Amino acid sequence: MKRIAIIAGEASGDLLAARLILALRAQAPHLQFEGIAGPEMLAAGCIGLFPLEKFSVMGLVEVLPRLPELLSIRKRLLQRWLADPPDLFIGVDAPDLNLPIEKKLHAAGVPTVHYVSPSVWAWRAKRVRKMRGNLDLMLALFPFEVDFYRQHGIPAEFVGHPLADEVEFDACRSSAREQLGLPQDRRILAILPGSRRGEVRRMAFDFLQAAEQLRQRHPDLLFATPAINRPLRDELETIRQQAAPGLPLTVLDGQSRTLMQVADYILMASGTAVLEGMLAGRLMVAAYRVAPLTAWIIRTFKLLKVRFVTLPNNLANEALVPEFLQEAITPDNLAQALEQLFALPDERRAYILQRFHELHGQLRKDASHCAASVILRHFQHNTQE
Repeated sequence: MKRIAIIAGEASGDLLAARLILALRAQAPHLQFEGIAGPEMLAAGCIGLFPLEKFSVMGLVEVLPRLPELLSIRKRLLQRWLADPPDLFIGVDAPDLNLPIEKKLHAAGVPTVHYVSPSVWAWRAKRVRKMRGNLDLMLALFPFEVDFYRQHGIPAEFVGHPLADEVEFDACRSSAREQLGLPQDRRILAILPGSRRGEVRRMAFDFLQAAEQLRQRHPDLLFATPAINRPLRDELETIRQQAAPGLPLTVLDGQSRTLMQVADYILMASGTAVLEGMLAGRLMVAAYRVAPLTAWIIRTFKLLKVRFVTLPNNLANEALVPEFLQEAITPDNLAQALEQLFALPDERRAYILQRFHELHGQLRKDASHCAASVILRHFQHNTQE
């Protein structure tokens, strides 16, 4: 095996793919990579055929304006790889992009791997049918996913979660606060309404109004939020002026992970960030709102199949993180949930943090190295130069 085709669909996938590339090359230095790549993958030595930025869009409805261009790129990639087949294809996350490619390439005799399980166990469960018989190996980040795939006849292995390798559990608050220039003697509520402008527009207004309610009742609280770029910072400031003009809000240049470490509590948009908050050992309230039409489709066709939405609650199979969705996201509800966290009995607080710590240990497996080893072992018959 010399040439590997690989596709990531967003920034998080770019980082995962880059680390996998480096781990594979550490064990098999002759390997060459090409595909849809972001800056991390390019730096790891992947040849970029199309830029990853074109695929950074989420949602059922939100993708529609970009669909013709995305389908055209997918068609061109398939033409290239069917005419000159790679020795292996790895799809990193981005199931709506990668699963159809995996199906076509697998039918043409190209071995296929999918890294990062789609949340078929949570919603749109029928997608699992698109994988059966079209996929040689699923690399799962969570242990409960393996049984699900094996029950559906799909080979799967748990490789751990890269974030668990990176995030120190209950890291020292004081040193992190010193790093960010934040006071040591204040309780800090970190506000993370999302890293995309669409998420911020849907979430930040209610988040900031909830923060304003808390400020009036808890004058010792300090509020801080990350903004990864100038447009996002400007968006947040515009919303703050509308929602809570009197709220003193410290806006950091990115550094969301460090902000989680300094925080006593976190109010955040549901997603991978909630997992990161759990791994950091912080108490959280999570919320998420999608476009109304997307929500209608999910509810009408009963696409959501799980009891919980956030990853910590699904991993633990119990409600450790308060969750709010769609119309349940109100300033009153969010503020009340945070108030309840502030007042948690010591026994309950200790129990939640202990469960977070246990889950951190389960997910910490040196994921990139483990994934690379599984891939090379699984396709050992075809790994020689």
